Amino acid sequence: MRALLMGLPGAGKGTQAERIVKRYGVPHIATGDMFRRAVELGTPLGLEAKRYMDQGLLVPDEVTIGIVRERLLEPDAARGFLLDGFPRTIPQAEALEALLAELGRPLEAVLYIAVPRDDLVERLTGRRICPKCGAIYHVKFRPPRVEGICDICGTPLKQRDDDREEVVVKRLEVNAAQLEPLLAFYREKGLLYEVDGTPPVDEVTQAIFEILDRVKGTR
Repeated sequence: MRALLMGLPGAGKGTQAERIVKRYGVPHIATGDMFRRAVELGTPLGLEAKRYMDQGLLVPDEVTIGIVRERLLEPDAARGFLLDGFPRTIPQAEALEALLAELGRPLEAVLYIAVPRDDLVERLTGRRICPKCGAIYHVKFRPPRVEGICDICGTPLKQRDDDREEVVVKRLEVNAAQLEPLLAFYREKGLLYEVDGTPPVDEVTQAIFEILDRVKGTR
């Protein structure tokens, strides 16, 4: 299974990615993890990426695609992969397409978990964190037993600055503007599968599995 997972912040990509890789036995290749892995291994491209990251700069596309190539050539990706967080732009998507064609391992499916903006705002702004033990709650979906107090250690819960509504709304706008051209790119190629991300988590998972099983069955 060679797939790409897309969705706006709060859509539930992390949860679904865990379930996809467990079912299909492929690695979850997320951009941040990929960079950290390359840096830890000390590869020439990893060290070059680190030089940019240490300066707070974006890693150039040619370095990023080189790190993607290195990661896809590792043994655990031989049976497939789930890409997450890359590509972010049309040039990156085109470079990825060329790389996968060269490797003879083209994408089979692009999964987009679609959730209305208002639902995403509710999910993200309702999150609360325990500053002492790191436990995560949600005022609606996973409230603590006592409002505003951590179940585990009794510490008052906090809302992260980047979970405040004005920050969340701006973040979603920026991400949506970046995502739309990519959705159009993959839709035109017949690879895009849109999944409704609003039902319960297990129902979303089942919908994703049905798509991927169907894609596998047509190979």
